[in-house]
Amino acid sequence: MKTLVLETPGSLKWVDVAEPVPLAGEALVRVRRCGVCGTDIHAMAGRQPFFSYPRRLGHELCVEVISADSGDLRSGDLCTVEAYYFCGDCPACLTGKTNCCRNLQVLGVHIDGGHAPLITVPVNKLHCSRSLSPDQIALAEPLVIGAHGVERARPGKNEPTAIIGMGPIGLAAAIFAKAAGADVVCIDVQTDRLGFACDQMELGKAILAGDDLAGRLKQHFGQLPSIVIDATGSPASMNSTFQLAEHGGRIVFIGLFIGEVSFDDSNFHRRELTLMASRAGLTATFQDVLRAMETNRVDVMPLITHRFGFAEAAERLPLIHREPGLVKAMIDFD
Repeated sequence: MKTLVLETPGSLKWVDVAEPVPLAGEALVRVRRCGVCGTDIHAMAGRQPFFSYPRRLGHELCVEVISADSGDLRSGDLCTVEAYYFCGDCPACLTGKTNCCRNLQVLGVHIDGGHAPLITVPVNKLHCSRSLSPDQIALAEPLVIGAHGVERARPGKNEPTAIIGMGPIGLAAAIFAKAAGADVVCIDVQTDRLGFACDQMELGKAILAGDDLAGRLKQHFGQLPSIVIDATGSPASMNSTFQLAEHGGRIVFIGLFIGEVSFDDSNFHRRELTLMASRAGLTATFQDVLRAMETNRVDVMPLITHRFGFAEAAERLPLIHREPGLVKAMIDFD
């Protein structure tokens, strides 16, 4: 079968491999959909932390079970894949924080992902939905990343919440912050992204990043936001959050970059801020995201703005980030 491999930055190649054979505890699955992630785009450009080459990309997956070493899964079941493989034995795992396992491996980053017609997956990494579409199921993994950031922040009802960066992960955070009842403001430097988030998806008030952002937030809420979630991966944006959060507030960094964050310690102490990182998500978060879609608590289908077939992937993937109006591209394997 033909698989697509990122051999080095900028070099995608089709490679013929034998069909995989599942081991004990694994399922053989057919890939039905695969979302294009910022991780994929950064890896192709050689700018992705924690990445190794050569690598088969693809971790935002909907797969169809062909055979499974489990009594709970049936042939034909559609599942999302929990793309985070943790050891279960390190201190983080033993305290339930499997998403920051010392030995964490991510599908499509540290181990080969879903850019193949057939793959094998540990049965315990498959989360089934018998009512959602393949597109919805493939959106679960990026939604989990935003949802986990909101889990970290724990917004209360009507709590003033600013989410910075309206890329797919920031949008996911805004979706779940709104679903939690927070009073959401969406912030970005691009008016088209704000229009998509606030006009099309109705996720909250739009505020354009720029001069006196703190003052404009204070004018809107009557105070500074008590929660600031940054999904930009921009050093300047992340450093600025310490001036945007209200006294006693919480800051959550979902985005990341290679480098150091710096802040004024006296300001940090005066406000008694809580700073949190948010990495990936938990097994329970996958289940919560699927249930939220199944019960129509969240509407996520507008996120998919571009689509192409797997046979086109070698040509489309390197340039997809330049295509107008991109929010989320979906690769169709059917």
